[in-house]
Amino acid sequence: MYEHVDPFIGTGATDLPTPKGLAATWWWPKPQTGNTHPGAMHPFGMVSACPYSGAYPTGYGLYDFNTEGVPDQLYDRPVASGFTHFQQSGTGAIRKYYNYFRVTPMLGPLDDLGTTWDLLDEVAEPGYYAATLSSGVHCEVTVGPKSAVHRYTFPANDAARIVIDASTGGLAIPHSRTVPLKAHLAMLEPGVAQGEIHVEGVPLAVHLEVDAPGWRQLLWYDRRLMPGGTRLDFDYIRPTTLRPFGLMFMGPSRAEQTIEVRLGFSLRGCEKARENLHTDVGRSQATFAGRRDQTAASWRDHLGKVEIMAESDDQATVFGTALYHSLVKPCFAPDESPSWTTEGPYAFDICTMWDIYRTQLPLMTTLFPQRSVALAGALLSIAEQEGNLPIGYRMAKGADRFSRQGSALAHTFFADLCQLDLPGIDWDWAMVHLEMDLRRTYGEDYLVHGVAHPISHTLDLAYAYHCTAAIAHKLRDRTLAKQMRDLAQGWRAAYDPGTGLLRDSTFYEGGRWNYSFRLLHDMRARIALAGGDEAFIGLLDRFFGYDAAPVTQPGVRPSVAEMDAGYALRRFEGLNNEPDYESPWSYHYAGRPDRTAEVVHAAVANQFGTGRGGLPGNDDSGGLSAWYVWATLGLFPVAGQNLFLVSAPAVAESTIRLPEGDLSITTTGFEPVEPGGPVSYVQSIAVNGRALERPWVSGRELRRIRNLHIELGPRPSGWGAKIRPPSTSDPLHTAGGEA
Repeated sequence: MYEHVDPFIGTGATDLPTPKGLAATWWWPKPQTGNTHPGAMHPFGMVSACPYSGAYPTGYGLYDFNTEGVPDQLYDRPVASGFTHFQQSGTGAIRKYYNYFRVTPMLGPLDDLGTTWDLLDEVAEPGYYAATLSSGVHCEVTVGPKSAVHRYTFPANDAARIVIDASTGGLAIPHSRTVPLKAHLAMLEPGVAQGEIHVEGVPLAVHLEVDAPGWRQLLWYDRRLMPGGTRLDFDYIRPTTLRPFGLMFMGPSRAEQTIEVRLGFSLRGCEKARENLHTDVGRSQATFAGRRDQTAASWRDHLGKVEIMAESDDQATVFGTALYHSLVKPCFAPDESPSWTTEGPYAFDICTMWDIYRTQLPLMTTLFPQRSVALAGALLSIAEQEGNLPIGYRMAKGADRFSRQGSALAHTFFADLCQLDLPGIDWDWAMVHLEMDLRRTYGEDYLVHGVAHPISHTLDLAYAYHCTAAIAHKLRDRTLAKQMRDLAQGWRAAYDPGTGLLRDSTFYEGGRWNYSFRLLHDMRARIALAGGDEAFIGLLDRFFGYDAAPVTQPGVRPSVAEMDAGYALRRFEGLNNEPDYESPWSYHYAGRPDRTAEVVHAAVANQFGTGRGGLPGNDDSGGLSAWYVWATLGLFPVAGQNLFLVSAPAVAESTIRLPEGDLSITTTGFEPVEPGGPVSYVQSIAVNGRALERPWVSGRELRRIRNLHIELGPRPSGWGAKIRPPSTSDPLHTAGGEA
């Protein structure tokens, strides 16, 4: 899928065709922009490099801060003041941001630093970005796992410059600057320098090499050069005393002369940064092309794990880009933890668990299980060193104690991983932290009062107890497993039997309708609580807008009245908001997989497109993109239950390259998925040639299946209506058996 990736998808405000059919009734309250960026990234790498405008939230692009509707523009065209490192991908407001060590090619004086130039002729591929600044300098960036390489092509000029600003960080909007509290820079030898800044409690070190023979190199402070100086040291910086500072390389340039800048990064000092640079790019002077090729090869390998028979070039582009965005985060930085000194796995930009635990982490576990083993080790080290399993975790020491958004969501990830029997995890050690984490923050309310508010946390905690019980069962700790199973029953206290919905409470980004249809461990009892299949289906039909009129989406700066009217619809938010990700598959548990197909096909056809505005909302570290990948394949992971629901795919054929062997998904009777077009319904399924009557497969089965054949037709069938996905209150929890 490498050739089909367009990194610009999601970088602009949502610009999709007017939805048709069922999708026209959905309402999108959250920011209508993907919040992605087109910068150079390595699969799950530590470093990214991207042009910097200072816009929200990645530092790239046109937009101001926003939390609902269409974002205001800061700029009317793409601009940049240089190229920075470390960017979020697809997130919304999560406090401060990165964008460290800005590198700027210049033809004017140092006083011009911070000027924004137009970005012309932008090009982006996986691991590579290029553009020409309106100043006339052509710029290219690529990255390795722990490094970045820049290449600048200058016009003829008497005083060309490469300026590295070590004081810049964050965003160029109010309250979003990042100030280094300590810093030091040092010139080591011609073309070689190093430095370290302390930001948000983390020491970020860089080792820098510039291939510019004959150019002068100088330190600068407050936009003034420091001839003869070889060190800058700041032991105590505050926002009121901060003045810009950094390094500069300058000299005459020939027409079409290229200058290469190589930066290795580390969270464990400058020597480790140098080691990382040389590991990534070697020690030769011209490394850009080689590093670009290596990163491209890594992307080809990662993106080659899934192949589809696309119906059009546009569909191939949307799918390839979705898979690409799903493989960007978390950032893995082995042996780099700034919080503990032992070697081993470390990861950051787990931003955020409530976005990725349903879709993106299951995709990573399915395709790259060893990555998930490394992430599990990192999460357990974070719990041991910092006191909790994180809900969100950035490259910021102890700074991201998210609590309102969710509780104990990592347990779902651990429960799925435990079933794979992979080496590398001490599950007894894991169980200590999983159990302890259930008693923190909202967990105490759950244990003492039987309910935690916001009420969605009651569901989080009950589900986490269920996941922990599954791990305890796997470890043959029957006493603990029973204790956890009993506590997992507390989900019932969250619901109002009179309405079949969650009880009144506050909610994070949504309302009780959005959170009421999540997939629980006992969907059989949850549907009974709502009044049975027909009542539950009636609630879902209302939520998804069956027989409802089309709605108008919020625009720029929507009014309070406009937003209140939209929330009053109590409507599916069309994947503009992550709590809705799994709700279409609730129909499976009520015997209506045909309804799942209708909703999912409407979303696939209407809510994703090509171009910068091709996403309906924040990509959320690949959580949204991973949803599209699963939906296109006709599968959906029930995170924490080692279970995959099966529905009608959006392509006729696909192949998933699993560690155990290739899984091909084939169809007969397939019709292209188009806005307002007919829906294909599952008529029957065969697994390795044998009929499958139930609408799900276990994770263990998925790894053994070599062919999943789906017969489709234009009308709903009885397939999947009788045998429901498993619930803990089933007479036999393994009802339906395995294929």
